[in-house]
Amino acid sequence: MKNALALAVFSAALIAGGASQVFAAETGRTRAVEAYVPVAMPPGFQVIVTDLDGPVFADAKGKTLYSWPVRAMRNGYAGDPKGKSVCGDEVLQKSAGLMSPYPPGLDLPEPGTRRSCVATWPPVYAADDAKPVDKWTIIKRADGKRQWAYDDFPLYTSIVDRVPGDVLGGSTMGGRGDSPAARDPVGPPSAVPPGFRVDTTVQGRKLSTDGRYAIYVSDADGANKSNCNDACARTWVPIRAPASAQPQGEWSIVDRAPGVRQWAFRKKPLYTYSGDPSPGKTEGEDVPGWHLVYTQMVPPVPKDFMVQVTMNGDVLANAKGKTVYYYSCGEDTDDMMPCDTMESPQAYRFAVCGNADVEKCLKTWPYVTVSPGVKSESHLWTAVWVDPKTGHRAEANQAGALNVWAYRGKPVYTYAGDKEPGDFLGHNTGEWHGRWNGYQAFWIHDLGGRN
Repeated sequence: MKNALALAVFSAALIAGGASQVFAAETGRTRAVEAYVPVAMPPGFQVIVTDLDGPVFADAKGKTLYSWPVRAMRNGYAGDPKGKSVCGDEVLQKSAGLMSPYPPGLDLPEPGTRRSCVATWPPVYAADDAKPVDKWTIIKRADGKRQWAYDDFPLYTSIVDRVPGDVLGGSTMGGRGDSPAARDPVGPPSAVPPGFRVDTTVQGRKLSTDGRYAIYVSDADGANKSNCNDACARTWVPIRAPASAQPQGEWSIVDRAPGVRQWAFRKKPLYTYSGDPSPGKTEGEDVPGWHLVYTQMVPPVPKDFMVQVTMNGDVLANAKGKTVYYYSCGEDTDDMMPCDTMESPQAYRFAVCGNADVEKCLKTWPYVTVSPGVKSESHLWTAVWVDPKTGHRAEANQAGALNVWAYRGKPVYTYAGDKEPGDFLGHNTGEWHGRWNGYQAFWIHDLGGRN
């Protein structure tokens, strides 16, 4: 995709108050996207509505903006405190000991080709005459340069983002598919009334109450009309709208009875489910005729994939039903470098997948290859060329290279230990349930309710 075309596609959503639909020129489809609250921005910045994370801030070239708020590790802290950037230009060669039980001072792999933090996460510099705007402020870096910050956290772009709409350096999904080295994409507030929130899930941007209870709609309801009463309304509890609430954007209000008002989104009355035992659970999703509510859904997966039902929930699988896995890795360094991209050191992955034996690794965790003629309809899934001997990116049709599927820029795999459709024996392979360095199954909907 050409950068200009991608920018035009995603910038089409930028109307006052955000957009409700966007036309994707690549597919010829119109899809609903999330509306956002317009915010003041300095010149040179914009909002792009992305496939997974919804509206995000981007620079003039369409590169997503990220922050790196300080986080507690097992043995210390990593990240930027408010008002200060700790992302520097030193190329670190030793481990930091932030992830017990590993001690500090261990040699890091590939010393000759390692990148610094600023080379991996370029700071968003402010011009000499730039001035703060609302939550957009300017900090002074240790080298004296001026850097933009949002809500006092310094801003960066990512070298793995290639075209406008890419959000490959991190996600608001809360760790799903990202290593602890990921950064946080920054964006405007969602256009929802008080009492609601929007969370990123693998299926889309899910609407919930501010207490994180799932929200549902019914097939039996009409446009701005609820047909759920009496016993139904005790099981599926209508979400009340306060007397002072007013319709706004895609939000309307249904009069259930004199003085009893119910919120509706895109003309569908909204409910919570009494059978959901706690925040984040989505038991009502399995009740026929009832559906979770999303401000936008992710585009469909390529036709090389299917959804497979397992004893633990629904998981992404290849065309033969074998569970698909993604790989996560974060280095134990002060600058928390990623080690799960095609540009990063592959020694960690080879150690986990084959005890540093590349051939064993390829047999145990084979790539999911692209079938002839199959294409992706989104930024989330791309066909990439990889040198299987090194794990690094290859040129198209390079000798020995494989054309494989990547989710958010990272190749996906199956596991040789899975013998039957529905097996997920490779899930949590690696360190700390596979999150620091290892493999996790690609859950679409799991019984833990995290989606």
